[in-house]
Amino acid sequence: MTTATARPSDRRISPVFLGILAVAAVTGWATWTGFAAQPGVAVFLFVTAAWIVSLCLHEYAHARTALHGGDISVGAKGYLTLNPMKYTHALLSIVLPVLFVIMGGIGLPGGAVFIERGRIRGRWRHSLISAAGPLTNVLFAVVCTAPFWLDALDGVPADFRFALAFLALLQVTAAILNFLPVPGLDGYGVLEPWLSYRVRRQVEPFAPFGLLFVFALLWLPAVNGAFFDVVDSLLDALGVPEFDTYCGYELFRFWRDTAGYCSVSP
Repeated sequence: MTTATARPSDRRISPVFLGILAVAAVTGWATWTGFAAQPGVAVFLFVTAAWIVSLCLHEYAHARTALHGGDISVGAKGYLTLNPMKYTHALLSIVLPVLFVIMGGIGLPGGAVFIERGRIRGRWRHSLISAAGPLTNVLFAVVCTAPFWLDALDGVPADFRFALAFLALLQVTAAILNFLPVPGLDGYGVLEPWLSYRVRRQVEPFAPFGLLFVFALLWLPAVNGAFFDVVDSLLDALGVPEFDTYCGYELFRFWRDTAGYCSVSP
């Protein structure tokens, strides 16, 4: 019989995560100061690195909550190191989410941590473990939008403001999608402990396809339009203009060279 034991290395922050964080800091500085010859390149690297950081924090929140709930195995699995390579498959957890950002400006719920649910007692704990990840996206969105709803944009360069607005949009879309009560997503994980055993067994086979179903729906123009209407309304309530998120997205896609008029705020 094997047991999970806590080791210092299980909780040591990964150099990979620190490197990504450094990229976000340096490119954020380049975006703020206008140091980069091509502002769009700096915005792309800043938003991409910050997005990966948020993915790591999302999964870390699941793992950390599970640890306090009784699953001490998360440490041995490397989930507490914030290493993005530990959160399941690199393609599904990192590459695909970044590609979805590029293709449609949607924050795809990327990685996942495998929680040994049998170690955890109490329905509230199970629900909280599932909710911890998307709540991290909510917190990230609040931080990104703080300069807007605090009316503290004086002196903030336009390109940096646009990048923050687009990053906030990604966090809001990720939070909404994650909280959907669809099998395979965190929203269903919040509800699942409160469902009957019979219902859980009936729904279980559909869990691997839940995310694919959601994104298939988002390709429908009517559904996509309604979804982004909700996102834009939330951002507007937080003081983020649609113009800023649009310009952030266009700067992010620097290879298209379509954001020339966004260099100056209206």
